[in-house]
Amino acid sequence: MSAAASTRKGPRGLLVALALVAAVLGAGFLLGRLSGVREATEAWLLRASPGAHARDAAAIGGHPRALPPLPPRAQPVTGPGRPPLPVERFGPSGSRYTTGTPEVALTFDDGPDPTFTPLVLALLHEYRVKATFCLIGVNVVKYPQLVRDIVAQGHTLCNHSWSHDLKLGGRDRGDIVADLRRTNRAIRAAAPGARISYFRQPGGAWNDRLVAAARELGMTALHWQVDPRDWALPLKRAAEIAALVDGAVRDGSIVLLHDGGGDRGGTALALRTILPTLSARFHLAALPPGVDPPRLYGLDRPEHPGQR
Repeated sequence: MSAAASTRKGPRGLLVALALVAAVLGAGFLLGRLSGVREATEAWLLRASPGAHARDAAAIGGHPRALPPLPPRAQPVTGPGRPPLPVERFGPSGSRYTTGTPEVALTFDDGPDPTFTPLVLALLHEYRVKATFCLIGVNVVKYPQLVRDIVAQGHTLCNHSWSHDLKLGGRDRGDIVADLRRTNRAIRAAAPGARISYFRQPGGAWNDRLVAAARELGMTALHWQVDPRDWALPLKRAAEIAALVDGAVRDGSIVLLHDGGGDRGGTALALRTILPTLSARFHLAALPPGVDPPRLYGLDRPEHPGQR
């Protein structure tokens, strides 16, 4: 072989070797991405002291300025012991798919979860946002302290059936009501006195029996308008989840997200973008809890001064 031919083959060999190294490193990165979402999320939470989280917030634009308050607008509450929001004409079987106001509501399904519910709560607290949590009965029994944490931070509660029964609507009325009552009892056992204002049917598989059963128990049937499908692809990149939410939300949107039911690391990380981005454009608020039954002063309420 001539020296010239040897010289020509040298660079080609080097390029091939570099390409092989790049392919190996790329495959390793992809595998690490697929297997390490939970670990990365937990590591972020561990370092999310106020100072560390402030640096994270600054990296994505910092906290948004507070929007000017909305003009006074009464929520369409229906009175003590009744669902806080009425049926909605275009919602599945009359379920709610918008808030009925300019406010946007974030909702979190399938919890409580010992890893991801605390993550979500920490982020909501950091960005001063209230949300609505749709709780599964069997998880409530396992993690009652998380239910108390949700209530203590001022979020609204939603019944999500006892065991995430996608076919609950196919059962008779008595069985549906019994399932919802059992879940409500578990939630109230974990957080005595908690108001459970909403019911969300797993999978959004609504029918008239489910909506009627929720209403009978004083709950609004709760659907959604925006679903980024974080539940279907839990390892989806957080940026994609955030982009889907940001592109779809409008005034009055109810947004479906998940803090349980699987690895929700992608959702938790997406909230680092979703919360400041939406807060800069919309008023984010928990769905209204409704009106509590009236109580008597001196019996189950403190007396007025001088009322003795």
